Amino acid sequence: MKQDISIVLCGEAGQGIQTVENILTKLLKLSGYHVFATKEYMSRVRGGTNSTSIRISSQRVRAYVDRIDILIPLDRGRTKHLARRISKETVILGEKGNIVEACLESECRAIEVPYSEKAEEIGSKLYANVVAVGVMAGLFKLEKETIEGHLRRYFSSKDETTIQNNLKAAAAGVEIGQSLSLKIEMAPDPAVKNEIIISGAEALGLGAIAGGCNFIAAYPMTPSTTTFTFLAQQARQFGIVTEQAEDEISAVNMALGAWYAGARALVTTSGGGLDLMQEGISLAGMLESPLVVNIAQRPGPATGLPTRTEQGDLNLALYCGHGEFPRIILAPGTIEEGFTLMAKAFNLADKYQLPVFVLTDQYFVDSYYNFPSLNLSQVKVEKQFIKTTSDYRRYELTSSGISPRGIPGFGEGLVVVDSDEHDEEGHITEDLELRTRMQDKRWMKLEVAKEDAIPSEFVGKPDYKTLVIGWGSNYHSIKEAINQLGRDDVSFLQIKQLYPLPEEIEGYLRKAQKLVIVENNSGCQLGQLIELTFGIEIDEMILKYNGLPFSVEEIKSGLEKLI
Repeated sequence: MKQDISIVLCGEAGQGIQTVENILTKLLKLSGYHVFATKEYMSRVRGGTNSTSIRISSQRVRAYVDRIDILIPLDRGRTKHLARRISKETVILGEKGNIVEACLESECRAIEVPYSEKAEEIGSKLYANVVAVGVMAGLFKLEKETIEGHLRRYFSSKDETTIQNNLKAAAAGVEIGQSLSLKIEMAPDPAVKNEIIISGAEALGLGAIAGGCNFIAAYPMTPSTTTFTFLAQQARQFGIVTEQAEDEISAVNMALGAWYAGARALVTTSGGGLDLMQEGISLAGMLESPLVVNIAQRPGPATGLPTRTEQGDLNLALYCGHGEFPRIILAPGTIEEGFTLMAKAFNLADKYQLPVFVLTDQYFVDSYYNFPSLNLSQVKVEKQFIKTTSDYRRYELTSSGISPRGIPGFGEGLVVVDSDEHDEEGHITEDLELRTRMQDKRWMKLEVAKEDAIPSEFVGKPDYKTLVIGWGSNYHSIKEAINQLGRDDVSFLQIKQLYPLPEEIEGYLRKAQKLVIVENNSGCQLGQLIELTFGIEIDEMILKYNGLPFSVEEIKSGLEKLI
C-alpha cells in the first residue's frame, strides 16, 4: 500500500474507540511512523455513532482527509454515515455481519476479522478493541517489545489479570494482522520515536502554564472541557488554583478577581458559556483588567451540535459585551501555535489591560500529531504590575492609554477599581467630560497594541495571482490542498491575529487578482471583518458548516472549481 494510509475505526459510544485511537497512535509513533488523529462523536454517553480517523505516513501528516484506506467497523449500523468516504479502494477489516452491511453502502474490498470471537476466547468481548489494535500492529510489523511495553504502561492502573488479558488480546490481533493478504510496506523513521505527540487541548494547557497561568475557573462545556481538565490534572505540580464554578457567570468574575489580586487567570468556555460571561467581559473592559478567555467553538445557535466543530464565534468574540472597549483576538492554526499563542495571550492581556480571546474549535482541541518539540524560547512571562506609591492612581491618564497597574498590598497605594465610570483614582464620577477622556484612553490602548500584533504567515511564491485566506484549524488542510494543486500562482495567507487585524495583511490582499477565503461558518465572518477593516471585498468563499472539519480533498476541489 501507499506511503500515506488513512485508517478509520467506527462504533458506538462506550465501545472503546478512543482507547484504540490512543493506544494505536502512540504505538505507531514509538515505532517511527508519523501520525495524525482526529475524532467525530455524537452527543451521547452510550450508543450513537462515533469514529476516529488516523493517518499514518512516512512523511509528516497533520490534516484530515476524506479518503479511507482501511475501515474497521466494531459494530453494526455504524458505517452508514461514512458511506460517502468509502470507495472501491477501501479495505474493510471486520466481522462478517459488519462488513456485509458496510459493502452494501458502497463498493469495497472486505476481509473478515473475528475481533469478538478472539476477545471471548480471552475472557470477554470487552477486549475486542485491543484485538483491533493488535491487527494494525501486525499489519505494520510493530515489534513485540514495543507493543507489550506500551500496553503495560497504558493499563498500569489495572490489575495484573486485566493487563495480561490485554496483552493476549493484542497478541491474537497481531497474529491475525500478520496472516492477512493485505501488505503494508512503509519505512519508519527512527527519529520519530523521540518526538512528542500531544493534542490541541494539551498544547493550550501547556501554553497557559508557560504563560504563567496560576488560576483557572470554568464551567464544563464541550469542547472546552479538555483544556480545563488537563490544567486541573497539572494543578498541584504547577501551583494552579483550579475552580469548577457553578456557572460561567461565576467563572469569569472569579478570573477577574484573581487578576485584581495579582494572579494570571484563564477562563475556558464555548459559545453558549461566553453568552453568559458577557457582563463579566464588559466589567473587564471598564476595570481595564487583564483577562484571557479560550473559546473552543462548536456549532450554534443555542445548543446546536455540541460535540461538533465550527468557526462560528468570531463575531461573538468581536462584539460580546455591552458598551465599547478594546480587545484582542488570536486564533492558533497549529498545535505548536496553540502553545505559543496561549502563552502570548497572557502577556498581551497583562500589558494592555484588556480581554484577550484565544479562538479554537472542536477539531483543533481533539486533534493531535507528532512533532519534534515545543519551542520554549518563544515564551516568556512578562508581568506588568508595579509597586504602588502613596499617591498612586489606578486610572492615570497617560499618552499611551495604559495606566500603571497596581496590586492590592504590593506597595503603599490604594488600588481602587469600579464598574461605574470613574476618575483617575478609581472613584465613581459623572463628570461627562472626564467620561469622554476615559473612553478615549481605553481605546487608545488598541492603537498601541498594534505594535505587538501577531504576524500572519505567508506560504507560497510572491508573484501569486490567487491568494487563499484562512484562519484557525483550517491551516494544515489548506496548506496541503494548495501543495497538491501544484500551482505557482496560488499562495496562502494564514491570519493568526483576527482583531485588530494586522496592517501588514492589506498589502497581501491588494496584490492578489483573486481572493479566496476558507471558513468553517456560513457567514464568512473573517471575510466580513476584512471588508470592514480594509474596504477589500473577498471574491470567492469556500464555506462549510455541517459540524465537520474541512478535508484536504474538499478544499482542493473547491479551489480547482474557483481558479
